[in-house]
Amino acid sequence: MNIKPLADRVVVKMTEAEETSKGGIILASAAKEKPSVAEVVAVGNGGVVDGHEVTMELKVGDKVLIGKYSGTQVKLDGEEYTILRQSDVLAIVD
Repeated sequence: MNIKPLADRVVVKMTEAEETSKGGIILASAAKEKPSVAEVVAVGNGGVVDGHEVTMELKVGDKVLIGKYSGTQVKLDGEEYTILRQSDVLAIVD
């Protein structure tokens, strides 16, 4: 099953969190923070949203930084995705 976001929305898949800290300490699952880097897997068409023209700047495959609690989490075919507006994306990671 495919997800096709509408208007200015994008679908992202969170990247895996690292299991160890920079100092080499293994982190317990409770100590891990939700990762904030995600990969764009689908992009809407843009268009007029709330009376303003929106041009989509993101494309499939982009690595992006998103807010910790941004978007709506959905589970589809056993995979977890986040759907959010393009304006909720903080930055593109090169």
